[in-house]
Amino acid sequence: MKSKKMSAFTSFLFVLPYLIMFTLFLVVPLIYGVYISFHDWNLLSPIHPFVGGENYARIFTSGTSENRIFLNGLTNTLQFVVYSVPLLVIIGLALAMLVNSLPMKIRGFFRTAYFIPYAVSVSIIAVLWLWMLDTNSGLVNQALEGLGLSAIPWLTKLPYAWISLVIATVWWTIGFNMIIFINALNEVSEEMYEAANIDGASSWQKFIHITLPSIRPIMIFVIITSTIASFNVYGQPYLMTRGGPGESTEVLLMGIVQQAFELRQMGAASAMAMLMSLIMISISVGQFLLTRGKKRKGEEHA
Repeated sequence: MKSKKMSAFTSFLFVLPYLIMFTLFLVVPLIYGVYISFHDWNLLSPIHPFVGGENYARIFTSGTSENRIFLNGLTNTLQFVVYSVPLLVIIGLALAMLVNSLPMKIRGFFRTAYFIPYAVSVSIIAVLWLWMLDTNSGLVNQALEGLGLSAIPWLTKLPYAWISLVIATVWWTIGFNMIIFINALNEVSEEMYEAANIDGASSWQKFIHITLPSIRPIMIFVIITSTIASFNVYGQPYLMTRGGPGESTEVLLMGIVQQAFELRQMGAASAMAMLMSLIMISISVGQFLLTRGKKRKGEEHA
């Protein structure tokens, strides 16, 4: 009994630092953010009166600045999620399968090469792509003009602004998904592929009937994490397009920051952040239930 208690206590000591950090940097700010969202919290005023659900009501009241900022930011954020997540999943899986098919001697090199951008900060990524996609002096437009083609306003007109943001994001983060998929592919039983080869199955049939069902849990994980990451987009549009042209790429986090630090309305900004969190949770839960429902149907048909 003593050894079990000591083992449990030792395990608790290993977990304790994480619990402390989790509480200080997630739980406490979350509770404090909820508290602020129910107050008129102007950064220039020492008095923060309780207003109940007024900050939330203003977000849903047509004609208010909070309503305009929130709806515009939410619309643009959802656009980015729709544009980026399918590419992050599909290209990540394709790269994983491609790298896994390479000889062992060079496989490690390509894993590292594709993963390196993920370790770089968003500010460096934004500067790099600004340097490449600048309308007047960018490397891409210089190459196009060298071929006798017209320069493209990558960052100043639609749909090129969205295309630029998605390309930069996919290039930056695709390495993470690729590594996750590689690990999943390595867990697929080789005996299943050997049996499929004996039965004369094509590569596409093996992919549909063996690979995808085997990595389904990891696929769900990648879809949900990619959605959450894309919903939290901030650095790329802020640094590359400044939310332009106009407000067409001004995402929700940019609107929340504007509400908090430019308009100094921390109460309204906290209410927006809480609603954003609820939307992200709802989307993630919906994705999980949808994919799990499809899995059950497939098992029933099988």
